[in-house]
Amino acid sequence: MKPLPDIRTTDVAGKTVLVRADLNVPLKNGIVADATRIVRFAPTVRDLLARGAKVVVMTHLGRPDGDANPIYSVSPVTAILSSEVGREVVFVPDCVGATAEKAAKHHQDGKVLLLENLRFHKGEEANSRNFALRLSVNGDLFVNDAFSCAHRAHASTHAIAQIMPAYAGPSLLAEVAALNAALDAPKRPVAALVGGAKVSSKIRVLKNLIGRMDHLIIGGGMGNTFLAASGYRVGRSVYEPECVSIARDIMEAAAANGCRILLPSDVTVARMFEAEALATTVPVAAVPDEAMALDVGPRTVSEIKDVLNSCHTLLWNGPLGAFEMRPFGDATFAVARHAAALSKAGQLATIAGGGDTAAALSLAGVADQITYLSTAGGAFLEWLEGCHLPGIEVLRKRVENSETV
Repeated sequence: MKPLPDIRTTDVAGKTVLVRADLNVPLKNGIVADATRIVRFAPTVRDLLARGAKVVVMTHLGRPDGDANPIYSVSPVTAILSSEVGREVVFVPDCVGATAEKAAKHHQDGKVLLLENLRFHKGEEANSRNFALRLSVNGDLFVNDAFSCAHRAHASTHAIAQIMPAYAGPSLLAEVAALNAALDAPKRPVAALVGGAKVSSKIRVLKNLIGRMDHLIIGGGMGNTFLAASGYRVGRSVYEPECVSIARDIMEAAAANGCRILLPSDVTVARMFEAEALATTVPVAAVPDEAMALDVGPRTVSEIKDVLNSCHTLLWNGPLGAFEMRPFGDATFAVARHAAALSKAGQLATIAGGGDTAAALSLAGVADQITYLSTAGGAFLEWLEGCHLPGIEVLRKRVENSETV
């Protein structure tokens, strides 16, 4: 596999670098509610500035569908980005046209420009070459530092990389390296923990993983579907009857590939799906008809810990239960803390990703204690599926093209 062009090995002194970031942060009453993505992106800007570059940042926020809706303005990001970078960040009220071009032309050394929401223009999501051309006049070099947007062929991630000298940023490179380490060249034994509500949303992920993993741990609502496929009654638990045959096929394929699937042996059940509901733990063979399995039980947690103790690499996507409501996060939190302890001790490389996974690890208090936590959602899943991401592949092609010149 061809390496990605690395902006860190390129001379940027005196040049204006146009950086695609993913600063799609949640807002509450016009205030940033979670600055994680800003904090993680800031080192990229600091490094470019330290090397003598002028930096112009572009991002999307929300889904304005091509309309300049002020609710989705990037403006609230400005102050936090400035604080994290340690330099003045100037908000530019458009990303193309005379306003943006004037700001870029008169860009002062030491300051950072933050362009308005890319998705205020329909050309962004249409992957318009014309829109990409209009963006390209804002810089000399293009850097994609938004792995979480790389699964979409948009103008600011794909078309623009065919127009300008294009490079991968540190955050994107770190993400790709972490996923490669887990999927393509893991230190074995390697396990994947896959949870969440639906098998149907992760069929391709599971099919890709069974040929790569030594162990596949399945939990969450999708675990109920696999239990049903194994002949267990699951009461009123969330599961997908239409996916039972698919689950059986996956289990058969896993066995043929030498991948051991670990399903729950006990579950925490309740008759009401609500916080602080009266809950009990039962073997999977004894789920009451009127109850719902909402978490895996302590015996299953112990079995998962045993698997992790035997492994050197863990890939995690999805919670083991309805972690948002007490007490149905107990298993997820216990496994998270165990994985974090093994990672801290250097015994296990834990690579986790997905919105629910990140939230669960944060609630467990270990988000900063695992090897790598991805903030990507769709891009992370598509990589697990074995898909080629347009925003990554276009950078690889730039390398191939330069080698043939």
